[in-house]
Amino acid sequence: MLKFKKPTYISVSRKEPELPEGLWMKCDGCGQMLFKEDVVNNHYSCYKCGKYFRLTTKRRIRLVADKGTFEPWDEGIENSNPLDYPDYPEKVESLKERFKLDEAVTTGKCRIHGEETVLCVCDTRFLMGSMGYVVGEKITRAVEKATEQKLPVIIFTCSGGARMQEGMVSLMQMAKTSAVLKKHSDAGLLYITVLTDPTTGGVTASFAMLGDIILAEPGALVGFAGPRVIEQTIGQKLPEGFQRSEFLVEHGLIDGIIERQDMKDTLGKLLQMHHKVDREDALIMTKLAIPKQTSKKEEMSAWERVQTARSSERPTALDFINEIFADFEEFHGDRHYGDDGATVGGIAYLDGCPVTVIGQQKGRTTKDNIKRNFGMPSPEGYRKALRLMKQAEKFGRPIINFIDTPGAFPGMEAEEHGQGEAIARNLFEMSTLQVPVLSIVIGEGGSGGALALAVANEVWMLENATYTILSPEGFASILWKDSSKAPEAAALMKVTANELKKMGIIEKVIPESTPAAGDNLMMLCKLMRKNIRNFINDNLDKPGEQLAQERYMRFRNM
Repeated sequence: MLKFKKPTYISVSRKEPELPEGLWMKCDGCGQMLFKEDVVNNHYSCYKCGKYFRLTTKRRIRLVADKGTFEPWDEGIENSNPLDYPDYPEKVESLKERFKLDEAVTTGKCRIHGEETVLCVCDTRFLMGSMGYVVGEKITRAVEKATEQKLPVIIFTCSGGARMQEGMVSLMQMAKTSAVLKKHSDAGLLYITVLTDPTTGGVTASFAMLGDIILAEPGALVGFAGPRVIEQTIGQKLPEGFQRSEFLVEHGLIDGIIERQDMKDTLGKLLQMHHKVDREDALIMTKLAIPKQTSKKEEMSAWERVQTARSSERPTALDFINEIFADFEEFHGDRHYGDDGATVGGIAYLDGCPVTVIGQQKGRTTKDNIKRNFGMPSPEGYRKALRLMKQAEKFGRPIINFIDTPGAFPGMEAEEHGQGEAIARNLFEMSTLQVPVLSIVIGEGGSGGALALAVANEVWMLENATYTILSPEGFASILWKDSSKAPEAAALMKVTANELKKMGIIEKVIPESTPAAGDNLMMLCKLMRKNIRNFINDNLDKPGEQLAQERYMRFRNM
């Protein structure tokens, strides 16, 4: 499972450690002398402060590739010297001989936990891993072969950026590598980048940040302009941790941080989860019988159901996700500005079928609710959700959304970041998604903040959930100038699951024999799992155009 650390800033050091020869070595992070063998056994990291040492190409390949499976590609491409830069060809040849490297990147094919993939590894020992013609050409050829062979691509980035000695020829490699990755993406193939220390300049502004999934090692320096350039240009002292991988997670630019010892397992799992969904592999062959609920329950008023939907004891989106699905891998960030705690999402399995799951997440404690913004998504949350839905469409995965929000966050910051546009964009893009979309209201379904995840082929509600144009309190305040009449407003607004089903707003009511809580979560999730499995079974084989048209007609007829 992807492990994400709480954002903590790491001091920017001018010199990063590399692994020297000999029995002992000094860590530039904590200044301690280290026994080299223990550093190696600790995945080439300081066993006292945790700082990572840069890996050579061979060590990187050994850590992630199945033993004996790596097959190098495209060695011996002739370099050029377009600027006639003095001694440049000699320098390149010297580095080749010294480090036994073909260039600053090694490309080829391997297996990771049995999963075949194209692998590219950058090495800072070769002119700081800079990208010149040969680096760009090797990556481009590797991605072209991956597209031809219908293979995923994984690139470990480690680079100072464009190679200055090659001038504009180096700059052109940014466009070349980006263009070939677009062809690979259009073929519906997976691209993962792993950002290691450092990843800067033209590499950051091209293939490093184009992954379907972007991961990073802890503490890695990642940015377009390096800290020294920024400080010298604007004369401003940068804060601690600026441009480090923890900073990138906090600002929504990458999916997560992976410890080195977990890297191979994580990559193997992600490769496995991105097989194209096929009915024969999905393990969803027969429609499961749904037991009828026969127990008699005391009828609750609309206002009582509103209060029940808001209860802090009610299961959250993550509670349902972790109970219904297996191997949930959470991804972070909208790739533009931030990561919204009120929106969670990622990939999971439902009885062997990969699905994308997204939820609006509330907290239980005050501290957790502050982190989750009380379940009120920001624009970054809606953009993260849409990013994950578009990713699901690319790989043919069904989408399951869990809705539980009092509404979109109404604060000044949200308005500055385009709250209305973010919601509108979700409605716009969700209408044409070429995969099955199911949305389930599990608690509060508040206004447009809920609808932004509910443009689905079917919308279901738990029996004690609510779905409203605005809160009953707001309704009473606006129309009756008296918020105390919220109970009467709740009854008038028809906010309950059974009423909304009669109106044709939703397709299904999931019964709650007693209000959903921790002690009956397992039984409720068992029922929901059967229903979700049947939904996928009914829709997985439909052509994408049909799914989009059915979704269009669902709302066209309202």
